Amino acid sequence: MTYAIFTVIQVSAIVGVVSSSLYYLLCLWSAARFLREQRASSPVEPAFLPPISILKPVKGVDPEMYDSFRSQCRQDYPEHEVIFGVSNADDPAVEIVKKLMNEFGPKMISLVVCPEILGTNRKVSNLVQMLSTANHEYLIVNDGDIRVDPDYLRRVISPLVDPRMGMVTCLYRGVAGPTLGSRLEALGIGTDFCAGVLAAKTLEGGIGFGLGSTLVFRQANLKEIGGFESIVDYLADDYELGKRIADLGLKVKLSDVVVQTYLPAYRPRDFFAHQLRWARGVRDARRGGYFGLIFTYGIFWALFGVAASRGATWSWGALAVTLILRLAVAIAVAGRVLRDRQVWRYFWLIPLRDLIAVAVWIASLAGNSVVWRGEKFELNYGKLRRVPR
Repeated sequence: MTYAIFTVIQVSAIVGVVSSSLYYLLCLWSAARFLREQRASSPVEPAFLPPISILKPVKGVDPEMYDSFRSQCRQDYPEHEVIFGVSNADDPAVEIVKKLMNEFGPKMISLVVCPEILGTNRKVSNLVQMLSTANHEYLIVNDGDIRVDPDYLRRVISPLVDPRMGMVTCLYRGVAGPTLGSRLEALGIGTDFCAGVLAAKTLEGGIGFGLGSTLVFRQANLKEIGGFESIVDYLADDYELGKRIADLGLKVKLSDVVVQTYLPAYRPRDFFAHQLRWARGVRDARRGGYFGLIFTYGIFWALFGVAASRGATWSWGALAVTLILRLAVAIAVAGRVLRDRQVWRYFWLIPLRDLIAVAVWIASLAGNSVVWRGEKFELNYGKLRRVPR
């Protein structure tokens, strides 16, 4: 009996190593394919330059917020407006927005105070109230901590010249703060999350969801899915918005534009809470794919194999191959696709980050609660329910 159990454990480790290695090869193929598509795309000057409204719901102050906001204003683009939304007039982000208004003028910058609570997702609740002030058909929603290049608008809007295209979204790289938690978060974005997005694009023949770093779409299509009101109770609002537009029979394009997000200086507890919220959000949005993630944690399975085989020669070989493939994915995705220079500085933390990811995955299965902006919620199939204090 003991021998049988020992054999099952070793076989499980081998299956985990093999499945993870195949996943890493898929990520490498997907990254190479994405880079080929970038090179094949013609860098001609786009003729499609419609007026755009950028909607930015904000709460509190994020790192480098003023410069990130300013990058949305300093665009090489004929006509666009930036609409900021806050839940109350005392929000500390208001002073930053007022500074922008003094610099760029009220024609470009506007501030909307959104006092109504229309659902459990305050961000989407604000978007509902901000939309009435948008003057243009083409909309962009991106997170408050996103920084972009001056040609951002020209590049992300151009695919929507095709009426069959419903949304454009972007990959992003994280700029880490000074803490370990912030560095681990940046590594997770650059070497794991974005690799998964590219792999999903390959497996599914495209992507059918959006990323909060950039969502570009038409007001007409938003109305077809029931407006922002239809997702006002969902945690993964960016995912839901892209999915519902894709369900209209329209395409979602992953742009070749890569934007930046400036990460907070997470303390260990805050980092884990943020990872757990993200993990449970993904679990509820893509249940089948999320449960399959356990077979992509190669370093965990390889170390498990070393322990289960009591240091057998084959297990050390499997660990070496797994590490090589995992680091190759980091180089291909973070280094080449995202052009993330920080990844070289924190390369040595990837094994630690991946082992923490396994712990987060296990913890995510043990409950439905998430903490978001200091409030506690329960998740039920992607929807949020506020937990009374």
